[in-house]
Amino acid sequence: MKKLLTVLFVMVAATLAGCGQSGSLYIPDDAQQNEQSQ
Repeated sequence: MKKLLTVLFVMVAATLAGCGQSGSLYIPDDAQQNEQSQ
């Protein structure tokens, strides 16, 4: 029962964390641009 509650909590937390996230997922190139400008 405790394992079920833990899994349920993790699923709810993941759902709430993803709420409002839209658009394509990508890794921004800001790190490369910052290195070049310094």
